[in-house]
This record gives sequence, structure tokens and C-alpha cells, in this order.
Amino acid sequence: MSIYPEAAKRLLAFINASPTPFHAVQNAAIRLEAAGFSKIRETDDWDLQPRSKYYYTRNQTCLIAFTTPSNWRPGTGVSIVATHVDSPNLRVRPVSKKSNLGYLQVGIETYGGGIWHSWFDRDLSLAGRVIVVQRDGTFRSKLVKIDRPLLRIPSLAIHLDRNVNDSFKFNQESEFTPIFGLVESELNDVKVQGASAPSGQMKHHPALLLVLSEELSVAPEEIRDFELHLYDTQPSVLGGVNNEFIFSPRLDNQFSSYCAVEAIATYAENPSFMEFVGNVNCVALFNHEEIGSVSTTGAESSLIPSLLQRLSPEPASYSQSVSRSFLVSADMGHAVHPNYSSKHEENHRPIINGGMVIKTNAKQRYASDAISTFLFRKLVEQRGGKVQEFEVRNDMACGSTVGPMLSKIGLRTVDVGNAMLSMHSIRETGGSHDVQHAVDAFSSFFDGFSKLDGDLLID
Repeated sequence: MSIYPEAAKRLLAFINASPTPFHAVQNAAIRLEAAGFSKIRETDDWDLQPRSKYYYTRNQTCLIAFTTPSNWRPGTGVSIVATHVDSPNLRVRPVSKKSNLGYLQVGIETYGGGIWHSWFDRDLSLAGRVIVVQRDGTFRSKLVKIDRPLLRIPSLAIHLDRNVNDSFKFNQESEFTPIFGLVESELNDVKVQGASAPSGQMKHHPALLLVLSEELSVAPEEIRDFELHLYDTQPSVLGGVNNEFIFSPRLDNQFSSYCAVEAIATYAENPSFMEFVGNVNCVALFNHEEIGSVSTTGAESSLIPSLLQRLSPEPASYSQSVSRSFLVSADMGHAVHPNYSSKHEENHRPIINGGMVIKTNAKQRYASDAISTFLFRKLVEQRGGKVQEFEVRNDMACGSTVGPMLSKIGLRTVDVGNAMLSMHSIRETGGSHDVQHAVDAFSSFFDGFSKLDGDLLID
């Protein structure tokens, strides 16, 4: 019997509509506005009120959303679920025009630590943002998503590389450039020949500018600049004999991002929200986690400190707020692999659809400790859920995420995620039932943290 978890189907729709961080932030904002959140801007004065819902973005690539409880005042704690919306991918270079042996090619740069061999022989396309000039002389950033396959990185036939199945290695600069078309077709296309850049400097193929202009309904010469990412056009789907799996790109970490947004939106839509007493509840969708988070939109930026300061502007109230706050750092975790079980410590082997994974590392690559682990476990159990434990083997390096970075502010932190396979592949595998597990866990956090924290004596 096939099962179709509703939460998983909504996640698929989110991922399929979000090939880039730009699109993920836009789609998160759409969901929040549907739940009654009002957009504010960092450049404005904030007139915050209790029983209210707000969100703001920075540079179209990160988002902060928060709700104020009925008892809100400076010094109130903040309960934060932090995720990231970037994933390893390929990005078009500022000067991308290449050709070789009759092929049009597009110069790309790798982003993050991808399993790059998985990008070969995939139907790739382009998405991102484009700066266009408008009729009144102003400029606007528009999002673009080309649905049809445009590019491909072809592998070399086995007849020309008989050892390919023994050791597949390639040069990421010279043997990893996608093909975009044939030179002859561009030369013979009248429309392409009419497409030109305003500066006259042809940094990109005219055919590329034409594709973008047609998608955006603008003239090629109105395009001033762009940031474009390559993505796999094969959609996210449910899979497995009982649809227990999700086969998808970008599960790390749009999975957690979607669940965090859905949890705070659902919480804010509940009529009981107006009478809620407790912390400010918040979700933070960061950019650039895959390359270290050191940017204006990453977890090590001013985003969270700035929010805390604007909620509690005086030094004393700021310190009180930090001490009352709690961070759930949500990023995907490694499920035990049936073909490589030795890669996991024998007592720490999370499974897909087995519930939330708490990640621990004595060297503080994860920020979980006994207190934060206890609190999160109790909140999950209050919704009838269960947790799994992950700790890396002593003979393997441990990854990290946004938790340790944000814990430096003084926030109590737990690092969690959901178990998945093939992390950083162009096609990853997650659990369809884990979507609801994550939404339930974050919802319990928003509903119940303050009361549970008040029942715990530490210092």
C-alpha cells in the first residue's frame, strides 16, 4: 500500500520551486505572508507590538521571521530555529563565454563541497537573479528560473577511458565545463545575433542573454548583471515501495528550512497565538553555510545579534534576553548506509524516518550538551515523537553547521537534523515521514520551550 504523507508533498513543492537561495527565501516569504506575517525592513524604525508577526530579508538570500508573545517586553527570551538555504552547486562565472571544437560552453565555478561526479550527464538548467533596467531608469532585481534543460556536463565514453569504473577522476577546471549548444546554431540564429550586452563587452554568449530576456520578457540590452546557478531539472519526488523516501536535490538544507517555516507559520495561524505567553519565537534561514557562513547573510553575520539588540536595546535587557533564549540549529544528518555501515560509530546509527537526530561532538563541532539535549528530547516527546543520537567515529573528521557559530553569542544550543543518504550529491535521499517529525518537533519547541525551561534548575 502506497502512503502519501501530506507534509512531504508540500516539501516537494517547495524544493521544486526553489532551485536557488533566492527562490527559497521568496517562497518562504510567501508562506509567511499567507500566515499573517508583516514584512519589515532593517533600514526602517521598528514599532514592534505584542501579539504580532514580522519577517525581513537581507540581500534576497536570508530571512528572519519572528512572533511577539502577549507578554513581550525588552528582555524577553528568543526561541530560534536556525537553518540554511544554500546547497553545493555550480555557479556561472562573471565572464562565462567559452567555446571549444564547435561547442558553446558556459564557464562555471564550484560552490561548497559537492559530490561533483554526480553532476555529470544530468539535464541542467539555470536559475537565479537578474538586474534589469526599467523604463523610468531605475533598476530591479528579478528572479528567473528556466524550466527546460539547457546545459549538460557529458562524461567520456567508456571506449575512450577503459579504467573509468576503477577510478573516476577529473579536472574540475578543464574537464567539468558544461556544453550549452553548438557554435553553428548561434551563428545562424538571427535573434541571437541581435542580442547584445549594453556595454558592448560580450562576457556571456548572446544566446544566454536571449534565453534570459525571453524568460523575463525584457530586451537583452536591458539586462545589466546576474547571478545564475545551475540546477538539475529532474523534480523532487516520493520514492520507495511505500513512498517512504524522498529523492531530491537540495534536501541539505531546504528540508529543515521548509519545516521551520511551516512550523512557525502554523503556530502563528492558531487562534491561541494571541494569548501565548513565553519567548519570542523565531526562524532564521541563513545563506553561505556550505562555505563557512562568513558573509553578510551567513550565520556569523550581524543578523541574530542585530535582532536581539533591536528586541532588547538596553545592555541589561539584552543580557537577560540572551540568558532566556535557546537555539535549535537544524541541519540534515547522516543516516547509516546499508552498504557502508562501518562509516558510523556502532551505537550512533540514525535511520531514515526514525525521528529527529541530535548531533553531539565533544570537540564542539556541534554545540549540543546534556542540558540542551534534554530540553529538545522532552519537547519532541511531548508531541509523541522520538529522537536518535549521532556522534562521529574517533577516526573520522566531524562536520559542523551554524550551531557552534551562534552559540558564541551566549545562546544555549542544540544541533539537530533528520537522517538522509547521499548528502551533497545532486540527488539526495531523505525520509517522507521525517518531514512531519521535524514540523512537530519545531512546533513543540515554539509552544512549550518557555514552560519547560522554567521547570529546569541549572545555575
